[in-house]
Amino acid sequence: MGFEIFRHGLNAPICLTWEITYRCNLRCVHCLSSSGAQRENELNTEEAKKLIDEWAEMKVFYVNVGGGEPMCRPDFFELMDHCLARGVGVKFSTNGSLIDDRAAAWIAARPYLDVQISLDGAGANTNDPIRGIGSYRAARRAMERLAARAVRFKINTAVTRQNLPELDQLYAMAKGYAAELRVTRLRPTGRGRDVWEKMRPTHAQNRHLYEWLLAHPDVLTGDSFFHLSAYGKAVDGLNMCGAGSIVCCVDPVGEIYACPFLLAPEFSAGNVRHEGGFTHVWRNAALFVQLRSDHAGGQCQSCSAYDRCHGGCMAVKHFTGLTPEAPDPDCVFESQQGTAIAAAVST
Repeated sequence: MGFEIFRHGLNAPICLTWEITYRCNLRCVHCLSSSGAQRENELNTEEAKKLIDEWAEMKVFYVNVGGGEPMCRPDFFELMDHCLARGVGVKFSTNGSLIDDRAAAWIAARPYLDVQISLDGAGANTNDPIRGIGSYRAARRAMERLAARAVRFKINTAVTRQNLPELDQLYAMAKGYAAELRVTRLRPTGRGRDVWEKMRPTHAQNRHLYEWLLAHPDVLTGDSFFHLSAYGKAVDGLNMCGAGSIVCCVDPVGEIYACPFLLAPEFSAGNVRHEGGFTHVWRNAALFVQLRSDHAGGQCQSCSAYDRCHGGCMAVKHFTGLTPEAPDPDCVFESQQGTAIAAAVST
């Protein structure tokens, strides 16, 4: 019953991602938005505040703020304070390089603001080939500044073939800062498409990851690994794709996508600058109406594990050339899919 309520959509999204700029001072090899340069015609400060006001009227509980590097935006602090003043909580992701003492003090002074530092390895040797030379040191420096001010932050790691053996070290690092570890799935989106096949965990690693997550229930996942629930016990979180029903993403120019991992024109439902704004798109856009009604399950519906994994991630399927009805490329019962998927990704 609960899943059906979510599938048919709510008056406001539960998980709303806001990419406030695509400007970034790093060039991560797996960046889902291929960030680097600022997009032309990004929402200005007035437009951004109007959008926040609209979310407040919709009773949006919080927004996940990202980019790009969100702190590269000159009005970042002003916009985040406007969110908080309107009762919209903020969870923002950063590479940490711009968290100086002043920024750390600003974060510490705001109780309804949550920050996560991106780190893709327990050491520079693993992290820096992915995120850039010096990025590990910058992230750790940001953590030290936040920890010194008793900020309970999160360390966010995209799990890869290279860093999965370091999960225990990353977990210990988080505990050492009285922080939380959050792990997310690598997806073949943006620049991630070019590296997905050589960085995605193997099937054996995914089985280890599944068991590791069950043994570490305090590790957050952002509902990334529900496809692994087919192994047996469901992984904590919402074990279904929420694209367009409980999840959406607003990009820097106001395009509204069904999911932050589905940044493709065919998954844009409209723009906040159009008549009716975000509210109209969320509640009435044809794409979202369709996503809320398409629940056939395709090839997966007859599987005994369907109630646990619900067919897996739509974004991973889309960017590997599969249809929404196909099994997830990392389906625990589809270990022979790799060759065909690799060919699709490389084209």
